Amino acid sequence: MTPTRILLADDHALVRQGLRLILDAEPDLTVVAEAGNGAEAVELAGEGVDLAILDIAMPRMTGIQAAREISRRSPEVRLLMLSMYDNEQYLFESLRAGASGYVLKSVADRDLLEACRAAMRGEPFLYPGAVTALIRDYLRRDDQRESLPASLLTPREEEIVKLIAEGHSSKEIADLLVISVKTVDRHRANVLAKLGMRDRLELTRYAIRAGLIEP
Repeated sequence: MTPTRILLADDHALVRQGLRLILDAEPDLTVVAEAGNGAEAVELAGEGVDLAILDIAMPRMTGIQAAREISRRSPEVRLLMLSMYDNEQYLFESLRAGASGYVLKSVADRDLLEACRAAMRGEPFLYPGAVTALIRDYLRRDDQRESLPASLLTPREEEIVKLIAEGHSSKEIADLLVISVKTVDRHRANVLAKLGMRDRLELTRYAIRAGLIEP
């Protein structure tokens, strides 16, 4: 049987090393690529990868942003999210982004292998607290008869909000994204108008709530 080819994305090399040891010890799993940020993960995901394991909190692009882009570019690649946080917002955003599982880093040595195999069978993997959160959210929404809201922002606008919230200037953002400062400022104005916000502080609070950056 051909092993599942895995892309491992986490901005901490020691974490990647530890997870790789766990995965490579299994005959049916093999790590074929590593990425240190979300943008790198998106580029590597299309190259002979069956499963991408993405840390939620990464620089440049979060794991959630990367998951959305991988789902769009390479829909055949299965996705698992890794997080230090038992956080409902991150969980829901991960599932909307196309992830089939959400694994807490604190129990990755116990849950990661099972999550990988479940993902490749096309089955979801959620830790017990996540299941409780989903049921509670479903009941609340069913009671209110409300549908899940789609994101108000485009992927590029989310990317710019994340960089603003991380403290980058318009010039730094323009350099990172290879666009003009005028384009950055136009995106910022559009985002503020869409969200009904006034300044960087409010944008930063929004970025935390939306899971774009860590609190």
